[in-house]
Amino acid sequence: MSRQVGLCTAKVVIIGAGFAGLAAAATLCESGFQNVRILEAKGRVGGRVHTVRPFGSDIIELGANWIHGQVGNPLFELGQKHGLMSESSAASTKMCLPGSVTPCDYFFREGGRLLREEDVEPVCALFSRLTSRAFDSELDDKHRCLSLGGYLDDAFSESPLSATADVQKVYEWCKRCECTDEASSSLYEVSASEIGHYVALDGGFFNSLGPGGYQAFIDILLNKLPPGLVMTNTPVVKIEWALNEKHQDKDVTHPVKVVCEDGQIFETDHVIVTLPLGVLKQTAERMFNPPLPDMKMTAIKRLELGVVDKIYLCFPERFWPEDCAGIQLLWDEGPEDAAVYNSQLEGEAWKETWFKKICGFDTVARHPNVLCGWITGREALHMEKMLDEEVGKVCVSLLRSFTGWPVPEVSEVLLTRWGCDPYVRGSYTFVPQGAQAEREHGALAAPLPSEPHSANTKPLQVLFAGEATHVNFYTTTHGAYLTES
Repeated sequence: MSRQVGLCTAKVVIIGAGFAGLAAAATLCESGFQNVRILEAKGRVGGRVHTVRPFGSDIIELGANWIHGQVGNPLFELGQKHGLMSESSAASTKMCLPGSVTPCDYFFREGGRLLREEDVEPVCALFSRLTSRAFDSELDDKHRCLSLGGYLDDAFSESPLSATADVQKVYEWCKRCECTDEASSSLYEVSASEIGHYVALDGGFFNSLGPGGYQAFIDILLNKLPPGLVMTNTPVVKIEWALNEKHQDKDVTHPVKVVCEDGQIFETDHVIVTLPLGVLKQTAERMFNPPLPDMKMTAIKRLELGVVDKIYLCFPERFWPEDCAGIQLLWDEGPEDAAVYNSQLEGEAWKETWFKKICGFDTVARHPNVLCGWITGREALHMEKMLDEEVGKVCVSLLRSFTGWPVPEVSEVLLTRWGCDPYVRGSYTFVPQGAQAEREHGALAAPLPSEPHSANTKPLQVLFAGEATHVNFYTTTHGAYLTES
């Protein structure tokens, strides 16, 4: 009983009000902890969940879009319990992915030629089987040392499908689309063998949430917290820990001190750091005193937080056919072609064709006049520096040249800019060539101090949570949610 009282009176500061931070706070409060505080740098809660209504009363998701899997997914269960899922099939839509191509996806080559479904579907099906082998850790030995792009190229070349030009263009599109799943600049930068640690939950994507979107899930967690527990607009600049060891001659009540940008100081027993990996890359070396252990710093440097951005185009009227779920762009020389990729490793010529990284433009649930384009990596970062209107003009030009349809001028353009956001610095984590997923994710998740240095050392002073700390569910909202435990 005395131990439980001690736990409940312990002070806990949580840095970040995304899924990981809010879930941690909710769990602590439900367990009886009375001194919990969340410090959030942004002026809003949610982290990489950001639900808005820019085109009317219906939602647009600037951040997280889907629930990845259903069986054993706590967020799916939470959504089912509270009625947060899509209320009708009319509200359902999904991004076109290689494994889910339907007759409703229109594939255009440069010059305006529309490909037949029978020219596209076999390529996408083969691509899906090849990527599944990597995710299922069924790679041949000769492929285990390769990048994901290198493995796919080698395996695809062995198929009789690879002989025709149309097939090659569809295959390049598949790789470009997979970059969106991996949040990478290129599949040639992703480890083929290490992605086998990622676990896809059964049940597939649940890709259309209810009218409250992902914000409704955030609200469920917020409603579990006492008023005033979350402090927004409060960036943290310094975390000093092991204070009881540094000042053994003084009476140190709490072993951790959290210093904020505005000068506020919070003395605490435990701090839970849920900062995105991109922010840790920028700040970890100067934020922690004493410095983070070498293994943790190495993990921060080796893992990558990729950039995935969305381009929302709102038109005055719908110009695409009623049965069209997405307009997919097939380039003659796309950025995921091995020769093109290698030719652009040096220099900045790729900036002239940044728009070639756009996979296509998909329809958006509840928005009959809106399309959403997806772009990743360095091209996404380059786009983030451009004006919304400038990007909109480029996209309209692409739609006109590829489809030949009478595309009107766009009414509104809305871009995401996750890469240049100083409190995010990216979208979600991937494991690059040279990194070892289990080791890096594990090192990132390990609490501090790792070992007690003296009888005065208090355990679990600095803890880490967030999608990048989960070896099996990194990149996902449920991965972030589960790391609170």
